[in-house]
Amino acid sequence: MEDEEDDESLGNPDIPLVLKGKEIYDLSAAIVAIIPDDDDVLSSFKEFVLEDAMVLYAKVVSAEATEFYDLKMESAAIIRKAARDLLTHCSGLEMFGFRETHYLELIRAAIEEYRLLFLDWVKGFDQWNYVIDRWGLFNPPGVDANDHDPDEDLPPE
Repeated sequence: MEDEEDDESLGNPDIPLVLKGKEIYDLSAAIVAIIPDDDDVLSSFKEFVLEDAMVLYAKVVSAEATEFYDLKMESAAIIRKAARDLLTHCSGLEMFGFRETHYLELIRAAIEEYRLLFLDWVKGFDQWNYVIDRWGLFNPPGVDANDHDPDEDLPPE
């Protein structure tokens, strides 16, 4: 993820949450690089750590590509899960004997910084620009999954 070309392909890399997500990914990549390959248990964490770290970077970009509240909130929920899973992976690495635990503290601190940026980012979502989520998970406050959608009354184009 060092290439400028990668940054350009992922939209606006200047969003603070994107920058922090990229930092977490780069940090995670450096940490998994020092996990010994001859330890099957510790090595099994590598893919999971990198996958969850990538979500913190890429899902913000995909959420920024839409204007709809419900889709942004869906991405936000996926991001939250990935951040929590990444913290769990750090604990798992410690539990199974990863020796460089001081590096895991760097990830934990970066995720806390990310969480604070995330809170501000979510507050910026436009709650009035949405499509009703018929599953009921990502509707703005006051909108129910069974509410009538006024867009359904529009004549077909």
